Amino acid sequence: MTHSMKSVRESIRDGIAKSMRNDCNVVLLGEEVGEYQGAYKVSSGLLQEFGKERVIDTPITEHGFAGIGAGMAMSGLAPIVEFMTFNFAMQAMDQIINSCAKLHYMSGGTITCPIVFRGPNGAASRVAAQHSQCYAAWYAHIPGLKVIAPYFSYDFEALIQASVEDKNPVVFLENEILYNEEHAVLEDYIPPKIGEARVVRQGTDITIVTFSIQVGRALRASEILQTEYGVSCEVIDLITLRPIDTATIINSVKKTNNLVTVEEGWAKCGIGAEISMSVLEHAFDFLDSPPCRVASVDIPLPYAENLEIATLPKEKEIIKNVLRVLNKCTK
Repeated sequence: MTHSMKSVRESIRDGIAKSMRNDCNVVLLGEEVGEYQGAYKVSSGLLQEFGKERVIDTPITEHGFAGIGAGMAMSGLAPIVEFMTFNFAMQAMDQIINSCAKLHYMSGGTITCPIVFRGPNGAASRVAAQHSQCYAAWYAHIPGLKVIAPYFSYDFEALIQASVEDKNPVVFLENEILYNEEHAVLEDYIPPKIGEARVVRQGTDITIVTFSIQVGRALRASEILQTEYGVSCEVIDLITLRPIDTATIINSVKKTNNLVTVEEGWAKCGIGAEISMSVLEHAFDFLDSPPCRVASVDIPLPYAENLEIATLPKEKEIIKNVLRVLNKCTK
């Protein structure tokens, strides 16, 4: 049995609202989160429920309000900082990395920084190179951060609450294209913990490891591979990118003996590279073929629609590379 459908947008909003109801120290701040109810309407109704002291509209200065959020976290509050897009968070990297991520270590464990940085990450639709970057690998590289990038709407709701409750700084990567996507939670649904991946499709021939919007594409590609080629794909939704649930990946590869990683970012120094190396270190003798990475073309994302489509990894690229790894000819 399943419950009613809920969109990713609604799930994030409900998760934030539950956190704010449960803890009066939780505050939301960012550009247009209050009166305008969020650039993507994620914070709809929150100003009316919690008031302007807890839902705070900020000036257009990411470095400034990220620093204010860091100060709030050090002072006993639990801020949620919204970036209109993580492309704009480049202005706040010093605060995120040099202040928040390193504070607990550099204070000898005496100061915590429980803060959540959230907003859309990756490509949207024809917003060109400066607004279409996937920062997953950037943040996953940094010790002191936890990095989360769900796909299913019900995971967003559960994990935004878990992120607020965590005592570490959390980078919570959403996806603009997913905001309207709806998923129905299963009756036996168990919310994932931070650091837990999930096998979302059982298979025997090859393991596909992915996250965020590419989970949907991997699942659709797997259906085609099963129907048209008789290939049984096991699909893993990473959910958390730091720490990565290596054990779930290794156990799957030991069963299927093949690996393809899928990400929207670039392949070089990416999430797929990290996963592939982990598999080589821990399950090399189980592999029947070298791991394969599916990612965006190694260029800034073009504005033109036809070039944007050609640059981003879609189902056909996943299918082609799975068949290549398995040495199966395409039609």
